[in-house]
Amino acid sequence: MNKERILVVEDQADISGLLKIYFTSQGYEVMTAMRGQIALEIARKTPPNLALLDVNLPDMTGYDIGKSLRANARTKHIPIIFLTARGEKQDKFIGLGEVQADDYIVKPFDIEEVHLRVRRNLDRAREKNRTHPVTGMPTAELINEELRRLLSADPWALAMIHINGFDTFMQVYGSVVGEDVLKFGAILVNEVINEVGAPEDFVGQLVTGPDFLLTSAPDRIKAIAERLVERFDQEIGLHYSYPDRKRGYIVVKQSDGSERHESLMTVSIGILNSSDGPFYDIRELSETAESVRPLATVQDGVTKSVIKFGR
Repeated sequence: MNKERILVVEDQADISGLLKIYFTSQGYEVMTAMRGQIALEIARKTPPNLALLDVNLPDMTGYDIGKSLRANARTKHIPIIFLTARGEKQDKFIGLGEVQADDYIVKPFDIEEVHLRVRRNLDRAREKNRTHPVTGMPTAELINEELRRLLSADPWALAMIHINGFDTFMQVYGSVVGEDVLKFGAILVNEVINEVGAPEDFVGQLVTGPDFLLTSAPDRIKAIAERLVERFDQEIGLHYSYPDRKRGYIVVKQSDGSERHESLMTVSIGILNSSDGPFYDIRELSETAESVRPLATVQDGVTKSVIKFGR
């Protein structure tokens, strides 16, 4: 079962430690931060499935952290729960109203109740089809919201990213290692956006298949795509065994007992700009974007990552 990631932002070490120990024992992956800026950096690099925020922090308030998460296209969907000693009506109004948090818990708290509320908000996000079950990235509903936004925006750029050879890799290495590749892809796209993109850039993951969707500005998309290809090709080998990595391909056993050789995974990126339109609905937009994505190319017997621009 995939571990859901919880970001705990709390400057009191005893409370932070308690929450980390408890939620880790319940099967979650727990990331902690005692400062707001550190919390935002963690969320940008590895978006959590849910954030537990204290309000009183040394460098900024939990309300400001929540507003920053909501303002970022890649973290605005994350459920936020305030866990704080500030229980006045005005405090709750700010948290639930201005920040649009999903829940507000006043200290002292019952940790089992906190768990119930965490579980409820995670389940609600999944039921709404808003997060991918493996990576926790925005998916169906949120992707459609972003595509609808593009229909009335200009200029924009949309990239469809596909991991070539993923199904064969899963066949040889198994589903658990395959999920690690999906998580690697999600983290890599976020890191590349942090390097050469902007906070308003959006990235989501399709529910089926090793496919990601990214929206950005036309003047940034080329650098993002090129950096993504560069890093993917450099780092994907770490998911293979040393012999496979050294020879540059994997051996697949056929049902008749024969073998075939398959290249290591690569990425194909198709890029669509608003100037390729007009587009009148999200179905037309998504189908056109999918058609732009190029097939994997083979050079000298080796599959290469590839980028294609325009219709």
